[in-house]
Amino acid sequence: MNIALVTETYPPEVNGVAMSLSQLVEGLRGRQHEVQVVRPRQKSESTDFVLSREEITVRGAPIPRYPGLLFGLPCKRRLLKAWKDQKPDIVHIATEGPLGLSAINAAKQLGVPCTSTFHTNFHSYSKHYNAAFMTSTVLAYLRWVHNKTVCNMAPTDELREELAQAGFINMATLGRGTRTDIFNPFARDESLRREWGADENTTVILHVSRLAAEKNYELLFETYRQIQDNHPKSVFVVVGDGPEKRKWEKRFPQARFTGMISLNERADLARIYASADLFLYPSLTETYGNVLIEAMACGNAVLSFDYAAAKLHIRNGVNGLTVATGSKESFIKESIEIAKDKPRQEYLGTAAADYAAEYCDWTPIIDRFENFLKEFGLERPANSGKSVYPVDGYATSGISN
Repeated sequence: MNIALVTETYPPEVNGVAMSLSQLVEGLRGRQHEVQVVRPRQKSESTDFVLSREEITVRGAPIPRYPGLLFGLPCKRRLLKAWKDQKPDIVHIATEGPLGLSAINAAKQLGVPCTSTFHTNFHSYSKHYNAAFMTSTVLAYLRWVHNKTVCNMAPTDELREELAQAGFINMATLGRGTRTDIFNPFARDESLRREWGADENTTVILHVSRLAAEKNYELLFETYRQIQDNHPKSVFVVVGDGPEKRKWEKRFPQARFTGMISLNERADLARIYASADLFLYPSLTETYGNVLIEAMACGNAVLSFDYAAAKLHIRNGVNGLTVATGSKESFIKESIEIAKDKPRQEYLGTAAADYAAEYCDWTPIIDRFENFLKEFGLERPANSGKSVYPVDGYATSGISN
């Protein structure tokens, strides 16, 4: 197939969307599909327009409050010209900005079907940026864009149903995975633990994410403080960069902030995961949470709220820990308890790694994505307004909650 994938973010940018898309593109190309990535030019690149069989780059502008990321500017005419010469079988929209909307309109004019994935709960971010009044407006915009596509893929059944109830149509479940050949317990490095000042009796507590307001860092660092009061030998490691990093470095200098680790340095990131013991993830705005299954795959005991990837993959007390979504008190209490219990950390971490190795690989996700694109790209169904795949995308996941 000839596939055009349209996104506002792509490696070397570091975030869950960029990582997921790079795995899908790599997987499709490995199966002899032609994939053309349409994206904004990144700051480190030439300002020259790029058009090739593998890539189209367009002008972008900084996303407010996210200076390191860009959104693509409208470019319907440019896409029409490019795609008339090399018409794709299907256009896949990964992000809903002006670039994605331009691509949908261009594809429609050429008679090419569009599919989409729902990666980010932008409507949930509004309250974290003093714009709670915009929540319903942002959701309406997202619904309007996604409903222009013939198949809209959510990462979990839970989110698929939530979006369907909010008026999104043509819903399906795709899922996400992790590179278990890279993210696994064998990446553990005792010398790195010694650099952190940790021995076999120390609990190394890890958090990996983009450091942004919507990630619930007030709760994370309040939890760190209380763990430190109860278990002074604990070590805290925070991996990532973002607009909140400087603030929390000043407020919590006891933690080790590593900064961003690029997607080309996944082995280094795996070494950090595998050298930690406990992974805390307090975010309440995830569509999935890729870092959670990376932590599981590397043998961390994981504690998270019971939704998104945690609800899908964690069986509480068996291969990780979950608490009621939004319960700050429960999150802190369980964190303090597990931080002092090394045998339980090891038990949960081993079970998590075994589970991830069996159920979290990217291969079946790429299979499913390929099948969706083949079906909608080759058959080109009309937009029915109904849920096209209201099935449990994880019937073989092996656990239930």
